[in-house]
Amino acid sequence: MAINTKVKADHNAPGVTEMLAKFAIEHPSKGWSDSVDQEAHRTFANWAGCAIGPSTHETMVAALGAVMELAPAGQASILGRKEKVDIANAALLNGISSHTFDFDDTHLKTIIHPAGPVAPAVLALGQHLNISGRELIDAMVIGIEVSCRVGNAIYPDHYDRGWHITGSTGMLGAAAACSRLMKLTPAQTQMALGVAASQPTGLREQFGTMTKPFHPGAAAKVGLMAALFGKHGFTSSRRALEAPRGLMQVFSDKTDWSEITENLGSSWEIALNTYKPFACGIVIHPSIDGCVQLREKYNLKASDIAKVTLKVHSLVLELTGKKTPVTGLESKFSVYHSCAVGLLYGRAGEHEYTDECVNRPEVLALRSKVEAIVDDSIAEASADLVINTTDGRELHIFIKNAVGSVEVPLTEVQLKAKFIDQSEPIIGAQKAASSWELSREIGNCAHLGDFIAAATF
Repeated sequence: MAINTKVKADHNAPGVTEMLAKFAIEHPSKGWSDSVDQEAHRTFANWAGCAIGPSTHETMVAALGAVMELAPAGQASILGRKEKVDIANAALLNGISSHTFDFDDTHLKTIIHPAGPVAPAVLALGQHLNISGRELIDAMVIGIEVSCRVGNAIYPDHYDRGWHITGSTGMLGAAAACSRLMKLTPAQTQMALGVAASQPTGLREQFGTMTKPFHPGAAAKVGLMAALFGKHGFTSSRRALEAPRGLMQVFSDKTDWSEITENLGSSWEIALNTYKPFACGIVIHPSIDGCVQLREKYNLKASDIAKVTLKVHSLVLELTGKKTPVTGLESKFSVYHSCAVGLLYGRAGEHEYTDECVNRPEVLALRSKVEAIVDDSIAEASADLVINTTDGRELHIFIKNAVGSVEVPLTEVQLKAKFIDQSEPIIGAQKAASSWELSREIGNCAHLGDFIAAATF
């Protein structure tokens, strides 16, 4: 039988596994600009709110029930809850929670949710090691850089194959970040990256189910465990990322090594991070933004709307083309539901993606009036929207960059409001306010205890 060889395999790829391992360990603390450090704090605060908000959701109840079957040791906390579990499962559960509402941060170049796998891993391990907030921020920035640079190198081919890129690169970022926290050697970290590279998580088929938020949680756990394996002398390929049969060339025909090698340590992907104003798939955001703007500008009511016509990139319907969602999780991947709630309520937060909301008669009625048309001349990050009213008007808006994008970022006021809206129903007003302030200044904290106390019971 002939052996199928990969014709396009690059046998001369640079040693990026070793390069990223050295970078993760040797780059100096706060070795970036104040603006990058500010974005890192915004990233952590946004992630924390996204983890607290869904902590009592049925997804978390089910996941916690499964974990508790293992009788885990109480090493680390679950945000928004009173239970403690072992550090690996704390990383898993906080990662699941932070992605349950699909409200977490997004690196728009790759559609990676950068903090999802990295922040829960460093928070769990950090509690165990009693680290400072500065160490947490340093490790998170480094881990996100590793994930996103690998993502840049293989996107979009890897994503187009059906991989959920947050999970299938996030384990590398979590491994790098945890290796740094444990002060491993570059050689040990190289082994940790290799162990993580054999455990990518996440298929896009799972979007709209509880398994989608499992992906960043599983990547967080994998990365943390990979770092522990590296610490204890476990071995892996030294070229686990770049080899012809390594992760990147197996998972993608596109392998742009320069995305990893160029300006490593001097330019930062976290500086491009964005924060969602809407609790759904990022490609729907321009359409919702247009609906909300037209609603507010013309004081539209449901009874005023005869028809809604969207022109969007084909990726929008590929990812979010569910016309008749029946659960809250499914509705996060429905541009039709999302436009309906944007027009009805002027928002699309976690409350607009519940099982109850998706089946409201007024939502069903307006959803049926939404038509989406593919037009690949429109960018993935844009949307063209026309509303025909019952009195004969034609209202038009083109959204080039939605609110929450790099070009139209959430303000500090908006980011805080989002945090409080998610966390206050779970932990109360006083703790919500305190955990917001502590998360925004976490890099100045001598230890993590005060934040953990504010964000849990």
